[in-house]
Amino acid sequence: MANETNIFEQHESEIRAYCRAVPTVFKSAKNAVMIDENNDDYIDFFAGAGVLNFGHNNQQMQDAIIEFIKNDGVIQSLDMFTDVKRDFIQTFVKTILEPRGMGDYKLQFTGPTGTNAVEAALKLARKVTGRTEVVAFHRGFHGMTLGALACTANNAFRSSSGVPLNNVIRGTFNDMHALELMRQQIEHTGSGLVPPAAFLIEPLQAEGGVHEASKEWIQAVQKLAKDTGALLILDDIQGASGRTGSYFSFDDMDLDPDIIVLAKGLGGIGTPIGMCINKPEHDKAWGPGQHTGTFRGQGLSYVAGKVGIEFFKDETFNNETKRKGEIVRKVLDELDSKYSQVVDVRQKGMMLAIQFDSPATAKAITTKCFENRLVIGACSTGEIIKFIPPLTIEDNILEEGLKRFTDAVTSALG
Repeated sequence: MANETNIFEQHESEIRAYCRAVPTVFKSAKNAVMIDENNDDYIDFFAGAGVLNFGHNNQQMQDAIIEFIKNDGVIQSLDMFTDVKRDFIQTFVKTILEPRGMGDYKLQFTGPTGTNAVEAALKLARKVTGRTEVVAFHRGFHGMTLGALACTANNAFRSSSGVPLNNVIRGTFNDMHALELMRQQIEHTGSGLVPPAAFLIEPLQAEGGVHEASKEWIQAVQKLAKDTGALLILDDIQGASGRTGSYFSFDDMDLDPDIIVLAKGLGGIGTPIGMCINKPEHDKAWGPGQHTGTFRGQGLSYVAGKVGIEFFKDETFNNETKRKGEIVRKVLDELDSKYSQVVDVRQKGMMLAIQFDSPATAKAITTKCFENRLVIGACSTGEIIKFIPPLTIEDNILEEGLKRFTDAVTSALG
C-alpha cells in the first residue's frame, strides 16, 4: 500500500486539484521538506498555499501545542473566553497593532477560513453603510463562498457558482485613469453607478500573480472611499504574517484601513483561523452573534499563532525574509535573461512570480518540478509560477530548491 493513490481516485471527489500536480502520498514534513511514502524528499516552495510561513511543524509551535494538549487546554471554545485566546489577543495588539497606532481596533474571530473572514467584512461594510455594491478589482481573489466569490475575478472559479454573482462593481487594478473615471461615475448622479459600501483590495495580489498596488493608486482608492462614504477593506490573507518582509504587505503605503482581513499564516503551524481587524466605530454596528460559526475559537491556532506573532518583536526575522527573497530573485532574473519565454519577474519580499508566455509553458515546467521533487504551483490563469516557500527555509534547502527549479526550466525549455 506504500504510496498508493488509488483509494483517493476511487473515493475522493473529482474536485481535488493540487494532488493532480503532485501525485504522491506524503507522510511527514519538517520546515520546507516533505517526505512521501517512498521516503523521497520534496522541497516545498508552496507552503500550503501560503499558510505555512513558519514551515511545517515549526519546533517552537509544536512544543507549545504539545504542552497545551498535555495540560488539557481548551481546543474548541466558540467565542467563549480562554486563557490562550487572551494571550493571542494581547500579543497581537502589543506586537502588531499598537506600534502601528491601531491599538483601538477590534479583533473579530470569524469562521476558520479566509473566505469566511471576507464574508464577515462584506457584511459589516454593508451593515455600516446601508449600501449593497462593493468595488473589487480585476485579477483579485477573495475566496470561494458566494459573497467572496462575487468579488473574485477569475472566471475559472466563478463558473461553478450556480447562481448570479451580483452586487460587485469591477475596477481595474493599479490604473489611475480608470479610477478617476470611476470617481466621475460615482459622483455623477446620472451615471447609473451608485456609491458602494466598500472598496475591497488585495494590496499585493497573490493568486492573481504577485501584482503590487502602487502607493499612489491605493491611496487614491482610499481617498475615493472616504469621499464617497465607503469603507476600505484590505484583504491581506496571503500577503500578511511576514510574507513580504513586514508584518502587513501594506506597511509601506501609509494607509488607514477600515477593515483588514487575515487568515492563512495567522494560525502559525497550519491550523485554521480567520480574523477581521475592524475600526471600533464600525465594529459597534455588530449585534451579538450576527456573524457566527462553530469554529471561531481555535485553541491550537491561538497557541501556535501567538508564537508566530512573537517572530515580529524586532526586525531580525523580517530582514532574513528580505535577504532570502533576493536569493530567489537573482535566480529568476537569470532565467529571465536567458529564456525568451519568460515575460516578467515580480517580487515583494518572499513572494515572487515568474510569468511565462503561456499556461502550457508553465505547466510543462511545473510537471518537471514534480519530477525533480519540488512542490510549486501555478497561479492566475496558469501562466505564472509563484514562489511562496516557508520564510524559515534554510539557505541550503532554498538553494537546492532553486537548482531543482532551474533544472526543470532547462529541461522544459531546452
